[in-house]
Amino acid sequence: MNKLTIIASIISLSLAPLVQENLSQASVQMSEFNLTSHKWKNRILLVFAPTAQNVNYQRQVQLFQQQQQGLNERDLLLVTVLDKGTSYINQQPIDIASAAKLRQKFNINDNDFRVILVGKDGGAKRQDSKVVQAKTIFREIDAMPMRQQEMQRKRE
Repeated sequence: MNKLTIIASIISLSLAPLVQENLSQASVQMSEFNLTSHKWKNRILLVFAPTAQNVNYQRQVQLFQQQQQGLNERDLLLVTVLDKGTSYINQQPIDIASAAKLRQKFNINDNDFRVILVGKDGGAKRQDSKVVQAKTIFREIDAMPMRQQEMQRKRE
């Protein structure tokens, strides 16, 4: 063994516990996600894509992030579901099993791009296979009877 190999072995052995600790923390921070826990509390915007590098995914997420106030006003949670990579709910990582269940529930193939609006009742209200403007989603929500009641209560 040469000196360089010995040094590399010492460094990797000394870093192993640190790497393992970081991996453990990352897995602890991932949370389970299911639609039923948000029923009657939130509307859900699901954005499905193969990877974070997907152009439609990037454009869609950017459009929604620019409209955070509108999302908040309508009790909307943004959930990004990737086939490869980390999926998120409002920038909090969700576990792989939760992402897989969402793909299965809405019959989304690995390479599909899809935007699905889920109402507070848990039902899919809208599906798009192309990038959709946040204002289009907002108009649709604002026309819903439940949203009309919410807006009426805020005016009173």
